[in-house]
Amino acid sequence: MNRIRSLRFLLLPLLLAWLAAAYADGTAPALGAVAPDFKLQDQNGKWHSLKDYRGKWVALYFYPKDQTPGCTTQACEFRDNIFAYRELGAVVLGVSVDDVDSHKAFSEQYNLPFPILADSEKKTATAYGTLTKYVGIAEMARRDTFIIDPEGRVAKHYVKVDPKGHSEAVIADLKQLAAKAPPKAT
Repeated sequence: MNRIRSLRFLLLPLLLAWLAAAYADGTAPALGAVAPDFKLQDQNGKWHSLKDYRGKWVALYFYPKDQTPGCTTQACEFRDNIFAYRELGAVVLGVSVDDVDSHKAFSEQYNLPFPILADSEKKTATAYGTLTKYVGIAEMARRDTFIIDPEGRVAKHYVKVDPKGHSEAVIADLKQLAAKAPPKAT
């Protein structure tokens, strides 16, 4: 009994520290603000910058770690809905602090038809306010998504999302945002 009580007293502070760290908020760009630019490599080593997507809607989603259950669910749902994004003139970009090799294996295993970007230096996750310490030591991106409009401004920010069904919510919001957007000048 004393052993269980001792274990409980050891685990409770660790659990509380983990929860506090996992749910700490960074400073994310405000709605309507210009989204921070970045230059990151995808799973194939190709460089991507946010300015490369000017003129398109962007679903920029941050996730903690390749090959984990929630992140796999999220990536596969974006994959399964890719044609809906394309019909809306939107691109999907995934970002985590994993490296290019990890992204390559993850992308190949799940046939991801969109870039997943390696933020190994954690600059982009920091700029978007998603970098979070888990268990007080491991820094990863929190599961947040940003919809960025064709002018490069933050149109919507989802915080600490549930990966199941999230892609459909992003599509629904993209449809509404695109319908409200002023027509392009010709």
